[in-house]
Amino acid sequence: MQLIDTHCHLYSKEFSRDIEEVIQKAEKEGVTRFYLPAIDSHCQEALLALEARYPEKCIGMTGLHPCHVKADWEAELTFVEKELARRSWVAVGEIGLDFYWDRTFEKEQYAAFHRQIGWALQHDIPIVIHSRESMKESIGVVRDHQKGQLRGIFHCFSGDAAAARDIVDLGFYLGIGGVLTYKNSGLADAIREIPLEWLVLETDAPYLSPVPFRGKRNESSYLRYVVARLAEVKGLPAEEVARVTTKNAQKIFGN
Repeated sequence: MQLIDTHCHLYSKEFSRDIEEVIQKAEKEGVTRFYLPAIDSHCQEALLALEARYPEKCIGMTGLHPCHVKADWEAELTFVEKELARRSWVAVGEIGLDFYWDRTFEKEQYAAFHRQIGWALQHDIPIVIHSRESMKESIGVVRDHQKGQLRGIFHCFSGDAAAARDIVDLGFYLGIGGVLTYKNSGLADAIREIPLEWLVLETDAPYLSPVPFRGKRNESSYLRYVVARLAEVKGLPAEEVARVTTKNAQKIFGN
């Protein structure tokens, strides 16, 4: 099986001691590419270093995460804008809204989200959306911008069946990870009727480990547990799940 981890923070400090082993383990499980979402300017050095160490395997994005929209958000957005002008990136991400932790900068989160969507459209690249406790609002922002050109992934999709359908109707994909293996998540029911052609795989490593590793550090090799569960939900062979989701990821990122 060939798999693609469409969302993993392998440049984070949690992997500083054993990244080579983590990559090798994942490759043994068929994971051929690792897409690295940015958080803010401070993760840039580590992200670029991992890209350089594993060219064509580890592929970075640029963007300002909603949880990092703080008092200096304008300066952070200037950094993203300059990065988009400096080189080619596969996506603007991860961006969006997060109303779980703190809503102090809610207005600024919206402004940053809108502006970064504009840049993605300008550069003709997809967006990767973070929408924790803000699914309805995030869908609304995408709807405001969707004139047929905007594309991307709702990372770590955690909405209900109606939200899943709304997202697909907007031409966006659902990022499915370890949450699918959680007994009471409700995610299986939410995506049961969504065609496999609208789903991509992710780990969000080091977060959201699948069962049986829940509560421990997540890594890309654990993608196979997501594949196995998704195959059960869809009533399809794991090989078919791998083939279609990999094709979807290649379509989104263009490589």
